[in-house]
Amino acid sequence: MKVSSQQLTIRHLLGGKSPLTNLKDAVDLAFGPGVTPLRVAVTGKTRAGHLCEIEAVEPKVHNASNEEVSVFDFRPRRHARTNAFNAVMLIPTGVDCAIGGHAGDATPAARLLARVCDQLVLHPNVVNASDVNEQTENCLYVEGSVICRLLMGTAGLRKIRQNRVLLVTEERPDAPNVVDNTINCAEGARATLGMDISEVVVLEKELFMQTGVSDSGRVTGRVERLGHLLDLLHEKRGSYDAVALATRITPHIDTVELHRSYFGEGGPNPWGGVEAILTHLTSSVLDVPSAHAPTMSSEALRTESWGVVEPRKAAEIISTTYLFCVLKGLNRAPQVVVNPSGVYDPSIITAEDVSCLVIPDGCVGLPTLAAVEQGIPVVAVRNNTNLMRNDLRALPFRPGQLQYAANYYEAAGILTAMKAGVAPATLERPMRPLRIERVAAPVVVETKVSRNGNGRGKSITANGHANGHHGNGQSNGHANGTAKNGHAIGNGHANGTAKGRRTKPITVIVENGQAASDLLTELGGE
Repeated sequence: MKVSSQQLTIRHLLGGKSPLTNLKDAVDLAFGPGVTPLRVAVTGKTRAGHLCEIEAVEPKVHNASNEEVSVFDFRPRRHARTNAFNAVMLIPTGVDCAIGGHAGDATPAARLLARVCDQLVLHPNVVNASDVNEQTENCLYVEGSVICRLLMGTAGLRKIRQNRVLLVTEERPDAPNVVDNTINCAEGARATLGMDISEVVVLEKELFMQTGVSDSGRVTGRVERLGHLLDLLHEKRGSYDAVALATRITPHIDTVELHRSYFGEGGPNPWGGVEAILTHLTSSVLDVPSAHAPTMSSEALRTESWGVVEPRKAAEIISTTYLFCVLKGLNRAPQVVVNPSGVYDPSIITAEDVSCLVIPDGCVGLPTLAAVEQGIPVVAVRNNTNLMRNDLRALPFRPGQLQYAANYYEAAGILTAMKAGVAPATLERPMRPLRIERVAAPVVVETKVSRNGNGRGKSITANGHANGHHGNGQSNGHANGTAKNGHAIGNGHANGTAKGRRTKPITVIVENGQAASDLLTELGGE
């Protein structure tokens, strides 16, 4: 079993059907039935179409209920509930976001947004900072693929008091201190947080995880030898509620050179992409919270000195295991509820309970497309620049569904306005006047049909004509009227005995220049 990345060009992503449906059809066509897509990102657009990068696992995988795993399963939400204001905050992994693209440096923004929400759903990339995790009590720490499923309507979140966390690491003959430090970190979490960690599993055979960079500059990677890990987790499924993974990531270039480049020159966090691939697979197959921490890739790093680094990356310099933030997040991470009905349950958050999605400007993936489809308001933060090159205004948002914020200060204000029921346009100055539309009065055309002695009648008005026919003591009438500003067609038939009674007038109402196709015509009083 292995996971790899592939780039697609989709010509008509925004044409015809919904973008979500078009994306699913294109991915199914490109990968075929034997592969399970895990992550989907729309990175930009060229003349040929939209560029999409897909990470997929082969062979196809199934979940705990032996059902095929599909990131494209979708359940339309019934309605939007308003008993609480719950927002989702996303910082896509591996796209070099100015805020949140490094080591938990979106935490201040998350704490700000959480202050104006009842609950803020976020993923580990937002707050993970090696030995630091300062998420607030009303933040829900949720793996990225589960957030996708939440917005797609196929998963719910149930808050809990505490999880039983299983820690999985691997033997490191080249660096035995790595395993010792990992275990010591878990013991420290038990002693200080009171965590329920009863077991550390050490794999004799390592996973193979390797970093990589796509053509767009987005960080991705490869994962192999997954079968042994998934078999182990299936066997122990009843003994844990969440999975913490601490394994080595092999750089695609020399490890010391990679660290020097990242800490010295900048660019996206090189490890986040392949970590997201592993946790997407783990949470999708097992329906449990999961998160990953990289272990030290080489003993050579111990002798290196990086000096004073950029503030957004400083938390990684002071850590040796990068694990504590993961353990703290998983301690109270909500449980995954599979295939919720959407019926109100105060203990569960579903798509119906999501009030808003906050994303960096230009980021398009399954969460954004799901929000478009579900009618969930989206706030795009302009100063959180990144590698993705998309114009969100091209998506088929409903009027007022997409709001732009200059920064997270402004995003917090927009969320507050939503929660208070204040339309953003009423806070702008100068205040835009109302749009006034004047609608012309309907045109009324009267056409009278009369009958002469032999049963044939004809009456012409200024704007139309009408003809009636009668014979053999029965009356059959047909009338046509043409209006000055449009067309009105009335068809009516009546059968009965005609004894010289005059018919009532036919009234045709013409609205917007076109009459309805089915109009009743009364002849002979019937």
